[in-house]
Amino acid sequence: MPETYPRQGALDHLRLDARAVDDPGDAGVVMCARRFVGKVNLRGRPTKRFREAAGGALGFAPPVKPNTAAGAGGVSALWLGPDEWLIVTPPGREGEVIEGLRARLGGQHAAVTDVSEGRAVIGLAGPRAREVLMKGCPLDLHPRAFKAGDCAQSTLARALVIVHQTSDAPAYDVYVERSFADYLWRWLEDAATEYGLAVIRG
Repeated sequence: MPETYPRQGALDHLRLDARAVDDPGDAGVVMCARRFVGKVNLRGRPTKRFREAAGGALGFAPPVKPNTAAGAGGVSALWLGPDEWLIVTPPGREGEVIEGLRARLGGQHAAVTDVSEGRAVIGLAGPRAREVLMKGCPLDLHPRAFKAGDCAQSTLARALVIVHQTSDAPAYDVYVERSFADYLWRWLEDAATEYGLAVIRG
């Protein structure tokens, strides 16, 4: 019988739970590692038929406006291109979402792929979170240009990322390739130090 091993998050080796606080107090920046978030790559032409089928599985239609996200019931769809979305689910729900999409999209030219292990997700929030991102990201993150519900592929400290603003607080989820997760966490932590940093559980 093959051996099984505990699933490990991309940042587990940093033992962030041991540093996590329940109350971040007046920290200017709050960071967390969002462990085991489900991620599904969805491809297909955004025809009415496609969007209705995908919407039946997700509970909402994938957005067609560039660099926006939509969501319901804890599931989100991030626009990555004219025919591509990243579907984000709570931990453990990616299988259910994949099955639903494949069933609804059967017979259409579409692809549904589990990419959950490919990227880590770093949560970044607090009154100075925007300033931290602006230190290493070329996106225009001013509230007039980038607000809650917006997302974009870009670079951060030279790492390829997807930045999704989840609230006006501001709060962001930063998606980064797993192999760059340690580097980016340490870079963000260093960039946030001057504002006061608190680590919380994801």
